[in-house]
Amino acid sequence: MIDEEIQDESDDILFEHERFVVDPGQSLLRIDKFLHGKMQGVTRSKIQTGIEAGFVKVNELPVKSNYKVHPADVITISLPKPPRDTDVKPENIPLNIVFEDDYLLIINKPAGMVVHPAYQNWSGTLVNALTYHFQQLPTMPGNDGRPGLVHRIDKDTSGLLVIAKDENTLAHLARQFYDHSIERKYWALVWGEPVPAEGTINVNVGRSLKDRRVTAAFPDGDFGRTAITHYKTLQTLRYVTLIECQLETGRTHQIRAHMKHMGHPLFNDATYGGDQVMKGTVFTKYKQFVDNCFEIMPRQALHAKTLGFVHPHSNKFVKFESELPEDFKNLLAKWEHYVKYT
Repeated sequence: MIDEEIQDESDDILFEHERFVVDPGQSLLRIDKFLHGKMQGVTRSKIQTGIEAGFVKVNELPVKSNYKVHPADVITISLPKPPRDTDVKPENIPLNIVFEDDYLLIINKPAGMVVHPAYQNWSGTLVNALTYHFQQLPTMPGNDGRPGLVHRIDKDTSGLLVIAKDENTLAHLARQFYDHSIERKYWALVWGEPVPAEGTINVNVGRSLKDRRVTAAFPDGDFGRTAITHYKTLQTLRYVTLIECQLETGRTHQIRAHMKHMGHPLFNDATYGGDQVMKGTVFTKYKQFVDNCFEIMPRQALHAKTLGFVHPHSNKFVKFESELPEDFKNLLAKWEHYVKYT
């Protein structure tokens, strides 16, 4: 993208990497700000540098960073090197396969592994591993470079994913996800104690209007898309609570945004404020205890524990469970010990 390629301002041939057609209802907005909202992971300063270098054009003409985009504007980003193709490099990365048959497989993804190649993560992903271990996995239309994938979970979320081995299975599973008939349950450790202990969060979520890199809740329903999370308390641990969340919809960062909206962000979720002491005492000893917990689980405390669906071949409902990973188990044990002996 832009920040990979700000190096050559000569008149060499440029290759189109991105094209945006501005929506009819778009209000006047600086082009650097507009592109910052469209291009995840690219800083505004990099975008401005690219505009100054002549890599960004509007209706085939160069512009400045303060240009205000108008409805129907065609914005192109062209760089000296051709775009990375959608071919995925196979990599011999071990996979934790929970279940496999001729039609699909269930993977227990570790925390820290990106699901598919994307900006700043072109290798070491689950898809790189899949293309090494399996041949000719199907790809959904418009989803090139992501063979076998029907859904995904965040890099630092652990847990279950289903991978399709053929086009019929892919289409069948995709339809179930679209119809919200897939059973997906996550375990999460959150700050505080949700009240009521069990309930449903039906609040729209979407890209934040202030920071497009994160998901925000829109309780008035004026922005975002419908998002429904059913939650219930599994264990209270004084200042934190273990909950189970069942997704009815599957929006980006849905659980993380919904729990922050409730005032109970996920433990050690840096993106949504959970990496600070949200509940508890002001004593130094307690602060040190929490810091030790952050070290035990240096990521958001979220695990995709259950995955259930109608098998595309047998037409029978199948359900898979996964154990909590060691970091999550150790975190819970630490809090249980704290509650018992303090």
